[in-house]
Amino acid sequence: MKLDDIIVSKAIIEEYMQDFLDYTDMDVAIGGGGPAGLTAGYYLAKAGYKVALFEKKLSMGGGMWGGGMMFNKIVVQEESKRILDEFGIKTKEYSEGYFVADSIECVSTICSKAVQAGLKIFNLMAIEDVMMKDKGVEGVVLNWAAVQMGGLHVDPLTVRSKAVIDATGHPCEVVKILENKMEVELETETGKIMGEKSMWADKAESLVVDNTTEVYPGLYVTGMAANAVHGSPRMGPIFGGMLLSGERVAEVIIEKFDK
Repeated sequence: MKLDDIIVSKAIIEEYMQDFLDYTDMDVAIGGGGPAGLTAGYYLAKAGYKVALFEKKLSMGGGMWGGGMMFNKIVVQEESKRILDEFGIKTKEYSEGYFVADSIECVSTICSKAVQAGLKIFNLMAIEDVMMKDKGVEGVVLNWAAVQMGGLHVDPLTVRSKAVIDATGHPCEVVKILENKMEVELETETGKIMGEKSMWADKAESLVVDNTTEVYPGLYVTGMAANAVHGSPRMGPIFGGMLLSGERVAEVIIEKFDK
């Protein structure tokens, strides 16, 4: 077959634009494609909700790609191993209750399974604002990550959603936008972003699920963003809490929608 370059270009443009148009209105918009965001997207899509994830980088996976200090292995604990089992990811029990997995297999498999479940991923897109209405956050404002990185003055576009999840990790970028621009009171002990504390893996892992909450009407936090917003420690290359937090935020939103 002789290739026609223009057909290739038209196929990419037309199919991408159709996807983008379709997701100008959705159930849940997720900011951040790390393990918590991907896991949340998987469970929400699996439950039948229309969900899109916006990641400003080229690739998904957040810090999970690099394992611990670029050794591409991660550890999960007993409680979260069942999630890796559900994804079909191989684990090895290193010590009682500690399971080791390949970080590359984890990221690639979770991403693939989430997309197959129905999650729509838009990479290289940054959330630069949220859409506010009387009831709270009802969508996100998007621009190309390259526009943001280049400091260009290009107006963004807005998409609507019934819920927004901040899964942007340590920077908690979406909540920070809301706090800085609207000076709202958040559902935290201080009413503000309390800030990430230094490493305390045991404490951080136990708190990250508890911190997975709706911090403002329509805006939820998961993963390391949840600990950063609620003022809890970081946990390093043990990723069980990230998976459990992603599952939990999906459960919280589904419960809210069902009501």
